[in-house]
Amino acid sequence: MTKRTIPKKKLKPVPRMQQPKIDWRKVLSKQTKAVLIDELVELIEDDRRLARRLALRFHVESPPGALVQETRQAIAEATEYDPREMNYNFDYDYAAYQTVEKNFGKMIKAGDLAAAMDLALELMKSGSEQVEMSDEGLMTGDIEDCLRVVLAAMKSADLPAETQRTWAKNMQRADRIDCICDEELQDLAKVKE
Repeated sequence: MTKRTIPKKKLKPVPRMQQPKIDWRKVLSKQTKAVLIDELVELIEDDRRLARRLALRFHVESPPGALVQETRQAIAEATEYDPREMNYNFDYDYAAYQTVEKNFGKMIKAGDLAAAMDLALELMKSGSEQVEMSDEGLMTGDIEDCLRVVLAAMKSADLPAETQRTWAKNMQRADRIDCICDEELQDLAKVKE
């Protein structure tokens, strides 16, 4: 018995639905200032990335004591990736890395180098994992920019050599790809009294 062949049907292309073009400037200009502020505050409370973007844009300073938590949150957002996108050049939150770098500078300026060192270790762990999971590690430079702020402060700080060596060795162990700030950390691991 011969097999019956069923002719393949050609699929008709489905037209893409496009969002109607809304003139937001016109719509928003009809609102009162109070309504706009209320809406914006609600959006900021719901979206951390928007909050960080506006804080960078308008040079908003963190309340005292919130800098460490804000930096920890920025590290989490910067180093976040979707495991389903492993070995791809996935998008990452560049603005979060900028926030981490800026906050490291603020902590150091405020004399809290120890907190910056602890957070730098967290960044190394999470950031090197993110680099390892990506295809080309495009975020490596951003991680190094953040860490170099702390490394520069450590060179000029009056820290015991043993503290510097221990921290550098912990950073090297946390680096899953063995290349983030490698030379600087090797030099720091060899610091003598």
